[in-house]
Amino acid sequence: MSILTAIFALGGLTLVLAIMLIVANKRLYVFEDPRINTVEDMLPHANCGACGLPGCRPFAEALVAGKVLPGKCTVSSDVGQQAIADYLGISIGAEEKKVARLACAGGTNVAVNRASYGGLSSCRAAVLVSGGGKGCFWGCLGLGDCADVCDFDAIQLDEQALPVVDIDKCTACGDCVEICPKDLFTLQPISNRLWVACKNLDYGDVMLEDCQVGCTACGKCAMDAGTLITMEHNLPVIHYGTAPLNDQPIQRCPTGAIVWLDDQHGPVKGREAVKIIRKGERAPGVS
Repeated sequence: MSILTAIFALGGLTLVLAIMLIVANKRLYVFEDPRINTVEDMLPHANCGACGLPGCRPFAEALVAGKVLPGKCTVSSDVGQQAIADYLGISIGAEEKKVARLACAGGTNVAVNRASYGGLSSCRAAVLVSGGGKGCFWGCLGLGDCADVCDFDAIQLDEQALPVVDIDKCTACGDCVEICPKDLFTLQPISNRLWVACKNLDYGDVMLEDCQVGCTACGKCAMDAGTLITMEHNLPVIHYGTAPLNDQPIQRCPTGAIVWLDDQHGPVKGREAVKIIRKGERAPGVS
């Protein structure tokens, strides 16, 4: 008799719990649009965060909810963006491409190292040892952490150990921004062609002993740019969107620290910038 009682008791308890789960499932059920899975499958699965969301799944959810447009995904091809737009019945959206910009031009041919670093080949490791040994405290250390972390092969070190960004491959994911210990990378709309390729905060020509292409805070670019450029902490700051951009502010820069970024020719310096023809490494004391 006790065995039957136990069986009925367990059976009854099981039935009650089952009913509770069914009721809870119906009351707590959250509808998920089946299109989300389809759209997610159409995305590149890079999970890079360039769209401003933490991954492709949240981006797919935002697309289906109408919060963003396919053009926000800079990793997707034009064909991929169009396919998503056609599936959801929306427009692609006009999203200006962003790319990573490096605020330094101090390669080994123009900038000197004041100390020899022999540790782990990493900018983050080197910066812990007296800043990395480069004469310019703010300059690129050239050990390639940014290139290593880029999943899209958009950054390569040139022959002067300076990172070069391939704007066609760059997705503006921001990994290089986060990993650079000198905070030299920022994500910029590709139309921001006027660019200060330096972060030196020292004043005067004394800094040329460490880097021939650094900013000396002479202020000529600001004088020629009106309200577009102001000098802040001995460095030009470009106020994008306040006036049309042109290459006039670069023309009188004596070192070429402010440049015009051309798709075909790369960084273009002004007419008064000193010409640099050295290809090899610049040693301390060599002008």
